[in-house]
Order: sequence, then structure tokens, then C-alpha cells
Amino acid sequence: MPTPEVASLEGIRVLDLSRVLAGPYCTMVLGDLGADVVKVENPDGGDDTRHWGPPFVEGESAYYLGVNRNKRSIAVNLKNPAGQELVRRLATHSDIFVENLRPGTLERWQLDASSLRALNPRLISCTLSAFGPSGPYRDDPGYDFTLQALTGLMSITGSPEGEPTKVGVALIDVITGLFAATSILAALRARDSTGTGQHVDVSLFESGLAALVNVASGYLVSGRRPRRYGNAHPSIVPYQVFRARDRSFALAIGNDRQFSQLCAGLGRPEWAADARFETNPARVANRDQLVAVLSEAFAEREVAEWEERLRAQGLPFAPINHVDEALDHPQAQALGVVQSVLHPELGVLPLVRAPFHLSATPETIRRAPPTLGQHLREVLGDVLGLDDADVDALRRRGAFNC
Repeated sequence: MPTPEVASLEGIRVLDLSRVLAGPYCTMVLGDLGADVVKVENPDGGDDTRHWGPPFVEGESAYYLGVNRNKRSIAVNLKNPAGQELVRRLATHSDIFVENLRPGTLERWQLDASSLRALNPRLISCTLSAFGPSGPYRDDPGYDFTLQALTGLMSITGSPEGEPTKVGVALIDVITGLFAATSILAALRARDSTGTGQHVDVSLFESGLAALVNVASGYLVSGRRPRRYGNAHPSIVPYQVFRARDRSFALAIGNDRQFSQLCAGLGRPEWAADARFETNPARVANRDQLVAVLSEAFAEREVAEWEERLRAQGLPFAPINHVDEALDHPQAQALGVVQSVLHPELGVLPLVRAPFHLSATPETIRRAPPTLGQHLREVLGDVLGLDDADVDALRRRGAFNC
């Protein structure tokens, strides 16, 4: 995709002290929209995810590569006064500051959001944490897995007969990153009016609860504890996985009209007029009977046959693809979902592009995920106007070791 003359966030600089997933996902979104993201990493190993694998590609973690494009990396020793001062100077030339370190860590070094915003009142600061700024769990550590457990997401995921199950990706981290990016963009818009920045606080805990959406609402209005339905839906039938002759597929029938179309596609139009199945509440009440007859019917043909027949009816139908099948899908190819960028050590690197399309200022992959400290001299020259002698002096003072 060609780089546009103007990007949505061109001229916006992000000072990124986050690591792992939620924070880096947030800043990657901002980078995809055109912001200059300066990723500040620990010289001793960098972002934790650089070491999360396999798989690795020539020593680079696939996990890290998946969420750190469109960034420039500098490796700074934040425990060193010279390194701390360097971050303060960068903050005065930044629009957005993002961090997800343990509570109290940055305060000890006077690098917390309040300290940096005192130096730069236009700075929009964002803290991503496990549990938010207050409450009895405020200082506790948290990863997506434990937050999926705590927020109830695992309790509604998995087979009804089995153990609670986590979602296959760190979904709460991803949602938190998206909430953070959205809030930051709102704060940027507010700054256009007020001229001053503000602080944004986003937590995994609150994001996980928000992600419960209709399930949380169902509990709040009914008082009944939600339970696991496996691959079925508590309030819509049929809305689940079925087995064809050769493999499984997902079918989502959202209304009575679609159910009537399904029955026609199955060659069983009489089912749509059956009082047990005529309306969705009736289908929910008679779930077992309907699923039994549908399962018997679907077992008669292979998935490809059902897909052709039911898609022709305009029904939401999908074979359960493996990841390779999904990324190779004709629709993914038509949308250009997988794009490549030239990495300084790995050569051509395929990545999954951002899932949004802006007509006038399109999102782009401009930079490969950086190697640790790759852009130190470039950033210090571009942002602070430092030359090689200045950088070497900072290195001698212990600000970094490269």
C-alpha cells in the first residue's frame, strides 16, 4: 500500500514506555494511523515479549513482531539519572505518553504522568494497568489470563461439562489496548479545544468486565448467574457449531426470517411453521429437540455443499478454519489483510494489517518492528537535535549502553 502524503496522526509523537501486549497494541494502532511512536525499552533484554517463544525468526519473537510495527526503538536505562533526564526531555517534545509499569515504579524516578505533564501541559498521558488507579487490588500484578479468570470471562467460555476455558488469544489485553487508543484519540480532540492535555487511565479489569456486554447485562437485569453454553448461544437458537459429514461449521441464525430460509435450504420448510420452532423464544425453549433434528440433517452432506447452499440463502455460515486457512481465505486476500514490510535483519516480514480503512488518510505499515535500540541515535537527533558527541556523552553517563 503506498504511503499517503498526509496520515491521520502525522505530526503526533508518542513516547511509549509500555511493554507486553495491551500498551504496545495501543501504540501500534496509533502508529498505524501515522503517529511517530518512540518505544523506550530496557537495555537489558527489552520488551518482555522479545523472549516469548517459540516461534522465533532469527532470534526475533513472533509475539513481539506481531504488535510492534510502526515504532522506533531506543534502549534507555531508566534506573540511571541520565536516562531519566533523557525521557523527561523526550516528553517535552511528545504529544502522548503511554506506560503500563507497576504502580509506583515511575513515581520513584519522577517519570510518572503527573511529573511529565508538569513539564509539558499539552501532553496526553495514558496509564494501562491491571486493576486501575484505586481499590484493594490497585498494586497487584495482572496478566490477561488471570484477568480472564477474575472478570468472569472464563466462566462463560468452554464446554458446559468441562472446565472454564480462556479465549485462545489474550483478548482482554487487545480490548484494553483498543480502549486506550480510543480514549487517547478523544483526549487529542479535546486538546484541540482546550490547548491542554489530560490523563487517561485504562485497566484490564474494567475492560474485561466491559467485554461481557450482553452477558453482564443479562445478569444485572435477571439476577441469574450466566453459565457456559460451549459453542451455543444462551439466547439465540440455532446459533452454534454443527457437524457436517466431513467437518464442523458455525451457523448463526439471528431471527425468524433467517430460520425460515434455513429450513428452505435444508429442504424442511415445514419446520419453520412448527409451533416448537416458529419463534426464537420457542426455539430456545425447545433447543434440544431442534438441535437434534438439525444435527441429523447436517450430517447428510459435506461442509462445502452446505456452504454453497446456505450462503446462497444469505445465511451466516462458516466452516471452522484453522489459522492458516483463515489468513489464506479469498476474502482476506481481497482485503490485503497480510502485508509485508522489509525488516533490517529478517528481510521480507509478513504482518497482519490494521483492520480499519480510512479513505483519505489510510493506515499504513511504514516501519518493521524495530530491533532493540535500533533507532537511538536517529531519535535523539530528530527529536532533541543531539549529535554523535552528545549521544556518546550520554552513553558515558550511563543513560544507555549502545
